[in-house]
Amino acid sequence: MLKLFLEKISSPFGELSIITDAEDNLRAVEWDAFEERLHKLFTRHYGANKYELVEYTGKKPSTAAHALTAYFKGELNAIASLKTQTGGTTFQKEVWAALRTIPIGKTLTYGDLAKQIGRPKAVRAVGLANGANPIGIVVPCHRVIGANGKLTGYASGVDKKHWLLEHEGAIPASLPL
Repeated sequence: MLKLFLEKISSPFGELSIITDAEDNLRAVEWDAFEERLHKLFTRHYGANKYELVEYTGKKPSTAAHALTAYFKGELNAIASLKTQTGGTTFQKEVWAALRTIPIGKTLTYGDLAKQIGRPKAVRAVGLANGANPIGIVVPCHRVIGANGKLTGYASGVDKKHWLLEHEGAIPASLPL
């Protein structure tokens, strides 16, 4: 049984759940309104009844909680070196690793990301892998946009994607949703 620790921090969009493991690897990040999605992803990645989610009881915030709090306060590089660990397929992990190479303040299209991993025809599969990413913000799926430049497909809502990209300086505040 995989033991995971749940910790909550404040964010510009309400409480953010941070899930880490015993080795302090970040396993997931999700806003409270989307916790059901998180449990579905965990069941898919680890198996039903194969993980246990318990409250984090550390004396100080976890490394991930500290870094994400700093990120929201404007220290954008605070999340860059966080250790992550996920379930998922080999292809999903390949896409998620590529996401971490997108610099702060930049965006890529789904097609660009497919080309980057050497699978230029796998645009839809890249989109699906992006949508199954349990570690949003840190594994920056929000930095992937549609071929037409539109902010498409963010599991936690396009409003959050817009805010994150604006926060990172990738888009102007005036860009409509």
